[in-house]
Amino acid sequence: MSMSPVLHAETDETSGDNTITTMVGAGYQHLPTWIGSRNTRYQAIPYVLFDWPNHVTFSTVDGLNVDLIGDKQLHGGLYANYMWGRDRKDLSRRLSRIVHSLSPRLHAGGYLEYQVNKPFSFGGNLSHDTQGAGAYLDLYADHDLPSIGYLEHSVEVQWQAMNGAAMRRFFGVRRMQAQKINTQHWDPTGGSQQISFSYNAYMPTSQHTGFVLGLEYTRLLGSARNSPLVKRFGTPNQFATSLAFVYKL
Repeated sequence: MSMSPVLHAETDETSGDNTITTMVGAGYQHLPTWIGSRNTRYQAIPYVLFDWPNHVTFSTVDGLNVDLIGDKQLHGGLYANYMWGRDRKDLSRRLSRIVHSLSPRLHAGGYLEYQVNKPFSFGGNLSHDTQGAGAYLDLYADHDLPSIGYLEHSVEVQWQAMNGAAMRRFFGVRRMQAQKINTQHWDPTGGSQQISFSYNAYMPTSQHTGFVLGLEYTRLLGSARNSPLVKRFGTPNQFATSLAFVYKL
């Protein structure tokens, strides 16, 4: 769910600079069954947001940020998040007997973000698997659009890169696997993995409640796009939507 920029903008307008904001909610998400898949699935999703400005932000969307700079415009410090993998049931009947499932992993590192002005900010984070060799780089920019009545909304663009270990974990095909699915062996190196564009909206229904909508288009790049798993069994064009009802404590 890529909806935290909207929730963050909404809480900034209704709270003081040092006010702690807590939101909880639940909803549904429609997304590809695995990164690069052409098949999709629905899943129930929880939503939690804890925001202590210039100190700590935690959410089920963007993970944990611990701000060690605390400047009005420049923020940075520790970063951690949870990356989902894929279950056997997420794969097709043919692939589930050949391609490995991937367990979820916690990855941690650091982040840096600069708020140019109230509506526009950009930043990035660099992280590494805590149990594995994968490394990830994310660069992003988000912009809050002018409100339409009570509707708060924003747009975001994000680019992600992976090192070779992460790319091989998600998109690699071993020789024995390639023979079984009649495709080529794929041992990718690191580099660009995807670019995504998202639209996020928040519509309050009362002082404490509201609906959050997220729409996201992702285009796989480089070795991810050229993986035989994606070219033969999936698509580089990925779409995800999410809708949740949230309550502000």
